[in-house]
Amino acid sequence: MSDVSDRLAAAAPSEQTLLGHLFWLSRPRFWFYLAGPVVVGVVFGTSTTGEFFQPVTVALFVYFLIPANVFLYGLNDVFDADIDALNPKKSAEGRELRYSGDRRVTVAVALAAALGVTFAPILSLKALTALAGFFLLGIAYSAPPVRFKTTPLLDSVSNGLYILPAVVAFAAVSDTFPPALTVAGGWMWAMGMHTFSAIPDIEPDREAGIHTTATVLGKSRTLVYCAGCWLGAAVLMGLHHPLLAGIFAVYPLFIAGIIGGDVDITQAYWWFPVLNMLAGTVLTLGGIWVILHG
Repeated sequence: MSDVSDRLAAAAPSEQTLLGHLFWLSRPRFWFYLAGPVVVGVVFGTSTTGEFFQPVTVALFVYFLIPANVFLYGLNDVFDADIDALNPKKSAEGRELRYSGDRRVTVAVALAAALGVTFAPILSLKALTALAGFFLLGIAYSAPPVRFKTTPLLDSVSNGLYILPAVVAFAAVSDTFPPALTVAGGWMWAMGMHTFSAIPDIEPDREAGIHTTATVLGKSRTLVYCAGCWLGAAVLMGLHHPLLAGIFAVYPLFIAGIIGGDVDITQAYWWFPVLNMLAGTVLTLGGIWVILHG
């Protein structure tokens, strides 16, 4: 992972420039957390491979790859400036940038949100409903007065927003919502993903007086909570199709490996995107296989 990070850092624009700052602020390691679900939504929402690459599907992928990440993480960083001062991930030696107070960043975040609004004339009502849900939850998670991220359990539940790009894409190509079981299963998967990512922040959040699901439960019980979310996701997905259960069952096994192997959570956190990429790839290939072979 460190070699990949070094190559990414070498190829990326300097963080001293506005473009470079926005690049790193958008968390490039996690870009596919939003763009990947778009791919899954398109594959499972279409009936032929020829429908994959339409103007609307390409536009949604590009939007959720970078601009949506600038919106989501930029908004989070703007309202977390005080908290991030205590977070080692946001230190000079850390892997994420700390918001510097530059007003241009705030403007960029607003423009990224506005860019999403341009989809209004080309998306179906169902797709627009899911897109609106993404923006509303993204704002409510970070911004006052709601600020879900400081309310235990609601911080986890609200992060079901990560599967909404899949719902947007699915509805955009099919004009229907995905099956309810898959949406519920995906929501639980996203809840576990968010809460797992909050474990390295437990101590900084406690020092800052921030209450989250992870700070309330502590490391060990948070791991159990994540495993429970992912087990629930596997069950719900399995009710839709048994093969889906196998993909999502990998996540509770991931937790078992961390606990059994006494793996450092910080290391596991940075490897977590690899697991998500692999699971998403298998899920996508499975959808393509169904299209090709019925």
